[in-house]
Amino acid sequence: MQKESVTFREESDLLGPRKVPSNAYWGVQTLRAQENFAVSRVHLFNYSTLVTGLGMVKKACALANRDLGHLSQEYSKAIIQACDEVIEGELLHQFVVDMLQGGAGTSTNMNANEVIASRANEILGHEKNSQSPISANDHVNMSQSTNDVYPTAIKVATIFGLRGLQSVLEQLILALDNKAEEFKSILKLGRTEMQDAVPITLGQVFSAWSGAIKRDLARIGWAIEVLQTHNIGATAIGTGLNADLEYIELAEKHLREVTGIEGLVTADNLIDETQNADEFVHSSGLLRVLATNLAKIAGDLILLSSGPIGGFHEITLPAVQPGSSIMPGKVNPVITELIAQCAYQVMGHDMVIAIASQAGQLELNAFEPLIAFNFFQALKILKNSIPIFTEKCIEGIKPNMRGLEVVHRSVGLVTALNPVIGYKAASRIAKKALASGRTIRELVLEEGLLNEEQLDKLLAPESMTSPGIPGHEHQSKSEDKEKSD
Repeated sequence: MQKESVTFREESDLLGPRKVPSNAYWGVQTLRAQENFAVSRVHLFNYSTLVTGLGMVKKACALANRDLGHLSQEYSKAIIQACDEVIEGELLHQFVVDMLQGGAGTSTNMNANEVIASRANEILGHEKNSQSPISANDHVNMSQSTNDVYPTAIKVATIFGLRGLQSVLEQLILALDNKAEEFKSILKLGRTEMQDAVPITLGQVFSAWSGAIKRDLARIGWAIEVLQTHNIGATAIGTGLNADLEYIELAEKHLREVTGIEGLVTADNLIDETQNADEFVHSSGLLRVLATNLAKIAGDLILLSSGPIGGFHEITLPAVQPGSSIMPGKVNPVITELIAQCAYQVMGHDMVIAIASQAGQLELNAFEPLIAFNFFQALKILKNSIPIFTEKCIEGIKPNMRGLEVVHRSVGLVTALNPVIGYKAASRIAKKALASGRTIRELVLEEGLLNEEQLDKLLAPESMTSPGIPGHEHQSKSEDKEKSD
């Protein structure tokens, strides 16, 4: 079979002319970026929300320039149509530069400029090219700089990503709450410092996990709020050179309309907003908090399901695959191990973001590509792993009655006797129980410290899983008031 011959067009930049494939919408600067930065092999098109964000920022700027008469109706119409196609994903695979790149994101911005310019020229009936009559620099990038376009596009994309993360967290919370309700009457032994403690219900365990994730869901909302401040109109270093005030106001208005993010607002201090990346550190830190909670839950599930003979074995996790190539019948907690590893990776991404943020020099942070790469990686890992965790682990967890058996043998039950027989006597009974293997109940009766009826009330594990003193009647302040009335 004869291969189709590749044809080229010539485009020029500061460094001279280069041949660009005729069928490519990108141009000469994108070509150079591909040659210079083939490192991670993770391309812009791997993060469609970032490409969408770039298209939205470019469209908002084009609309502002059109309103001011800086762009002709003919050119602005073609550019806006090209931006819409970028936003819809029709040109996604033309965004070919590596996510890791020098130049503070200039290659990413020029990839977008060239694709939009080439498509706009094509719309106007010209051959594909990024330079004439519509220019990537003079028209698509009008009143802009990489230094305001790129961070703003990252923020828009991150907000979309965080909204997606909120959705998967809501499903995880629902699954945990359902298990909390399902297991609300199942008693198990509580543990502190990996030693026996007082009883708790399995439902209360799941409720605590749900509470942590609910806080994480709220934190994601805070992260979105922080990221809504942008620097469009800051241009090169935040002074707004080549962008008048009316343009800045119009770009802000159009950006809200194009993105649908109503809270987007231009920063009060564009110089500050252009050189500092602390908002990404803040938001990434909240992802780290989520990761720590997920890792804690995963670790607890691994412990509670350990066994089935030599461990706690208080719950059974869904079996999703054989666990060993040599030990028949073994099933491992692979989904919990997965979510833990994903959590650790997110913590690593957060550390890189913090380092990259503080490494910014003077009026610009040149390391925003590294911030973007790690932030989107963290979001991707969380958004992909949490639904697996929810569906393949949490929703299928079953209780084992072994947990209830352990409660009745636990020395931790002696805690309930403190208010009646005192700490010293309770300690003596606990020590004796551990040494002899006999139950707390047997020893207390033997020593005549309490009778059967008293023990029935004090050692009822159910009464020790809610506030109050075991064996005493529980009544609220409102009940007290009703009785006094």
